[in-house]
Amino acid sequence: MTQVTATTINLDAKASIDEKISQLAKQVDSAAFNVKAIMQLSMLGEALTLDEAYHVQDASLARRIDRGEKQVGIKMGFTSRAKMIQMGVDDMIWGPLTDEMFIEEGGEVAFDKFIHPRVEPEIAFLLKKPLSGNVTLTEVMAAVEAVAPALEIIDSRYNNFKFSLEDVVADNCSSSGFTIGAWQQATDDISNLGMVMEFDGQAVQIGSSAAILGNPYRSLAAAARVAGEAGKTLPAGSIVLAGASTAAEALKPGVHVKLHCEKLGVAEFTVA
Repeated sequence: MTQVTATTINLDAKASIDEKISQLAKQVDSAAFNVKAIMQLSMLGEALTLDEAYHVQDASLARRIDRGEKQVGIKMGFTSRAKMIQMGVDDMIWGPLTDEMFIEEGGEVAFDKFIHPRVEPEIAFLLKKPLSGNVTLTEVMAAVEAVAPALEIIDSRYNNFKFSLEDVVADNCSSSGFTIGAWQQATDDISNLGMVMEFDGQAVQIGSSAAILGNPYRSLAAAARVAGEAGKTLPAGSIVLAGASTAAEALKPGVHVKLHCEKLGVAEFTVA
């Protein structure tokens, strides 16, 4: 079992914002790298604005890239209206996906790679054209090369999987792993696809792609918008996870996870 530890951050009162962001990025990155839960930053007296939280996320990603990881896309979060209301926010959040997070479809992932992992059923997009800024649904659809069912592993690095909005953004929006089923030709209508997630052949979550902003393409349009607001572009070849279609389910060692998605097929992996 992973040992949960509480740590503190000692920052000079006159430390610059850049120094603060660098130290907090080291904190959350080390928690993920060492598989050790930490206290929420907000509980340590480290109040962050949302903009600062994204800077922590960027600095944490930079540390991972320095270790050899490559960014391959992004994940969207809070794509359900109910979740936005629950968290008291009016917009989605996003975090990077890297090649190190990828799990081969049908493959295995070690349980001890995570602290307290959960899994969510999603829809994935593969871009053939870059996207950034305010775009129409027609432009979004024209930029998509393929679509696929996907499973995302989320694993907050904070004690008890509890956090503020700024905490979770700083912690890569809890994103920790993902697998993608066979890519399918992009289709105009994926707005209400039945989705069933199974553990060892037993359904544990049943939902619809309609839970993703009413249409997963809207989430992709939002991804372009938030990327543009951050001065970034989603390049051709990017993978975008559109958001969860159901609540997350806690993982356990040995379980086989399989998602059945209407029209799109399956995505699956086993927890070793």
